[in-house]
This record gives sequence, structure tokens and C-alpha cells, in this order.
Amino acid sequence: MSLAFLFPGQGSQSVGMGKALAEAFPEARAAFAETDHAVGFPLSALCFEGPEGDLQLTANTQPAILATSVAALRALEAKGAPRPAYVAGHSLGEYSALVAARSLTLKEAAATVRRRGQYMQQAVPVGQGAMAAILALDLAQIEAACAEAAQGEVVAPANINSPGQVVIAGHAKAVDRAMEACKARGAKRALKLPVSAPFHCALMKPAQDRLAPDLLALPFRDPEVPLVNNVDATVVTTAEACREGLVRQVSGAVRWQASVEHLVSLGVKTFVEIGPGTVLSGLVKKTARDARILNVDDPVSLEQTVAALGGS
Repeated sequence: MSLAFLFPGQGSQSVGMGKALAEAFPEARAAFAETDHAVGFPLSALCFEGPEGDLQLTANTQPAILATSVAALRALEAKGAPRPAYVAGHSLGEYSALVAARSLTLKEAAATVRRRGQYMQQAVPVGQGAMAAILALDLAQIEAACAEAAQGEVVAPANINSPGQVVIAGHAKAVDRAMEACKARGAKRALKLPVSAPFHCALMKPAQDRLAPDLLALPFRDPEVPLVNNVDATVVTTAEACREGLVRQVSGAVRWQASVEHLVSLGVKTFVEIGPGTVLSGLVKKTARDARILNVDDPVSLEQTVAALGGS
């Protein structure tokens, strides 16, 4: 059984996430406490109780998803789950993956993603950027639609998630034009996403430039488990490659479909999504139809996954 652990990014957050795990497992509680200390305020209370509006701010969302994912991971490890052959994370989830691989500590990752969220929010004034999901249209057609719609502004594929699902990002008006151009080319749907900034496009370059020195200052370690990073969809095994990938992913597209395809080519047959929600599970199903897909985001799913993996 070749196994990969997957960690979600933004889009999976909701009030109450991680609360049941923290109540049931001391290892999960400890992860939230460690994150609270790293960011300097009771982030766990925001995860468990809200308010929703504050949780949706990306500077809070990013460490909140990291904390919940690592809490789930720690509980899974405590139950005796086998070690994965590979780890991977969608966008922000790559930080969770690197904590799982012991390349970063939770404290290091939490403080960094808190600043990452602040830099991303500050890179583009609210309302000037947008993201939209394009369904059932080939990537080449989406790229052509974006090129046609740009008109001197930025719009490009940002998350290449699965066959038939690509998210575009850029200037708000350019995204609107690209949505219409995609529909004219035969897209089944084009849906504007409720996000606070246009992630993973050239508009994020100021955030990338601010984050790079923070990442340079971190003492990355060679990962104990190989990482498939999402900006290149390639296997990463050195501290420097882990760091460099996190820098480039801020303005680079998330190549999630290619990452899953690469994991399948490496012999992975079982994927476990660890963290809030099941967004990645759905994307993997569309890309790797024969794969076994499990998840951990509450005590029930944890026990089901442990049983399926043959843990305690």
C-alpha cells in the first residue's frame, strides 16, 4: 500500500473546524495551543467559535487551516497510522505537508503563514482582484480565453485542480471578461469565488517578495518524507527546494491535477486528506479514479481512516 498524505488549503474553513478533534485528543489540543502561542492570540477560539467574518480574513484563515490540519495529523499519528511514502498540500496546505515531513515545526509554519496571509491581503486592495472557477473546459481554451480577456490587465489560471476544474485569478474586470470568454468557448459554468484576494497570479508578486526574506530566515530541514510540491508537481527532498517552492507558489499556479497524477505515477494507491473538509478528496476522485481516498477531519473520520489503514 503506497500511501500519500494530502493537506488542504483555503476554501475548507468553517467555524467549528477542529473542535471535536481538540475535545477528543490531547495531541490535537496541543497543536492548537502551540499555534495560539506562535501567532500571539487565541486562534483556536476563532476556529471553534468564530465569528465567521473574522475567520474568513486570510491572515486568520491560513494559520487556522494549518492548525486544524496539524491537529488532525497529530491525532492520526497518535493512533498508530503508518508513515506515508509522500506528502503534498494544496497551496497553503504545503506548509502543513512540510510540518508532517518534519521540514518545518508547527511554530515556524504558523508564524509564517500568518504573515503570508497579511502580505497577500495587502498586495491587492479589496475589490480590485477576483477569482473564478471554470468548469468543463480544457486548460488550453481557458488560457486562450484569459489571453483574450486580459486587455493589459492580469488574468490567468491560478489553480489547475482536476480534469474539468480550473480556477482563474487576476484583476476583477479581467476575470469578468475571461468568464464570458470561457462560456463562449463552451465552459459548462463560470463561477465567481468568495475570496478576499486574487491568489496565485502575478498580482501576488509583491506578497511573494515580502515573504521571501521570512522564508530565507527559517531553518528548513530536509524533509523526512518526500514532498510533491504544487508549483512544479515534482518530488522535493532537500530543505532548499522546500523553501524555494514556497516562495514561487505565492504568485505561481497551483498544479494540483499534475501533482496527483505524479503521485499515481510513483505508485500511490491510497490518499488520505488530513484537515478541514473534503475538497481534495473530490479533486483526487476526478483525477485518479482507481485510488482509495480517505480523510481525517473529525473523530469519526479519524477512526474510519485508522481502521482502513490498519492502525490501532
